[in-house]
Amino acid sequence: MGRTSDARERILAAAETLMLSRGYSALGVAEICAAAGVPKGSFYYFFASKEELALAVVDAHWTGRRAAWDRALDPDVPPLARLRRLYASTEEGLRADRESCGAVTGCLLGNLALEMSTRTESVRERLREVFEEQVSLVEGVVAEARGRGEVTVADARAAARALVAQLEGEVLFAKLYDDPGRLGALWANSLALLGAEAASTTG
Repeated sequence: MGRTSDARERILAAAETLMLSRGYSALGVAEICAAAGVPKGSFYYFFASKEELALAVVDAHWTGRRAAWDRALDPDVPPLARLRRLYASTEEGLRADRESCGAVTGCLLGNLALEMSTRTESVRERLREVFEEQVSLVEGVVAEARGRGEVTVADARAAARALVAQLEGEVLFAKLYDDPGRLGALWANSLALLGAEAASTTG
């Protein structure tokens, strides 16, 4: 059972790496299996199709990213400090990505959303669920900040959606320009969007 589970994890890891660097459509099952170091037949033991693999990769990737989001948004500091920590964590991840891969490969979830949103309904639906989960996490932070009088935005959900969209957009620019520093403007832009005073959020 252990060896079987290991083969599945190797396929998932190889697929995630290849999808980040090459996208989904250009990949073939044989290439994924070769990168994973498993026989091609192993793929169909675990996954009925490449689409099913894509869904598993999304789930595995978000499980890891969700842990990072939870750490960044842990309520050990004031709410807006958590938001700033999320941005810093994301930028650090892009820098590590650039060092290990030689280029910024961006956000796997965002990359797949751009590539597959008009083609594969099951993947699109799962990506929607993940991004709605991200919005909900940020919404809680915004609502708490509003309750503390630190922001003046009226609709916490709408503001959270805008913040997640802004974060994802800057990650896209970081990939386009191969520059994690593109995220540097996020904090000031977020304060403006939320109607927050910079001086009150530095603690």
